[in-house]
Amino acid sequence: MPEIILNGPEGRLEGRYLPARKPNAPIALILHPHPQHGGTMNNKVVYTLYHTFAQRGFACLRFNFRGVGRSQGAFSRGEGELSDAATALDWLQSHNESAPQCWVAGFSFGAWIGMQLLMRRPEIDSFISVAPPANMFDFSFLAPCPSSGLIMHGDKDDIVPSAAVDKLIDKLRQQKGITIDLKTVKGANHFFQGHTETLDKHVGGYVDNMMAAKEEAAKEEAAKKG
Repeated sequence: MPEIILNGPEGRLEGRYLPARKPNAPIALILHPHPQHGGTMNNKVVYTLYHTFAQRGFACLRFNFRGVGRSQGAFSRGEGELSDAATALDWLQSHNESAPQCWVAGFSFGAWIGMQLLMRRPEIDSFISVAPPANMFDFSFLAPCPSSGLIMHGDKDDIVPSAAVDKLIDKLRQQKGITIDLKTVKGANHFFQGHTETLDKHVGGYVDNMMAAKEEAAKEEAAKKG
């Protein structure tokens, strides 16, 4: 997985990019947890998400937000990090111009940034949010949520209580035309320690099902036209 350097809004952004084996593959951007609490692109949950998409033939990119690792700049309360994510998505799209699908996945703080990016980029088809910090950050911008997605949460998470995640999901599910799936992992804490295999299984299964459904819909549409 080659190391890359992106030209970010505040200077260099350090990343890891895995191109797809086949042309015209879907793309996935993976976002890491809070920079001020040890979050990096090498976080185990982030790496698991990266690997899950890579196994399914996606072109995948994970990167360090400003001020993390070799990325330049300083923490910017989410505003700058959203700009970093948009820059990374631009780069990923420029190297995969024929990608049929675009996904964004994030863990904790990265889930919050990913959902904001989802609102600003209509080309994003679906999302994965792992332990979204609904008790710490404002998610009211999701009005309405434009895409279907999966939310993962551990029932032993003592950082983000289940009630906060349930409240967020109830709000998202009020939007017609989309489906929000929830997978609660028994015994998992906020960091999914000892449960990354379960995380991989649920996320992989969700991606497989969504990809199959989109492929079937495309076939039906083609049949109608022809």
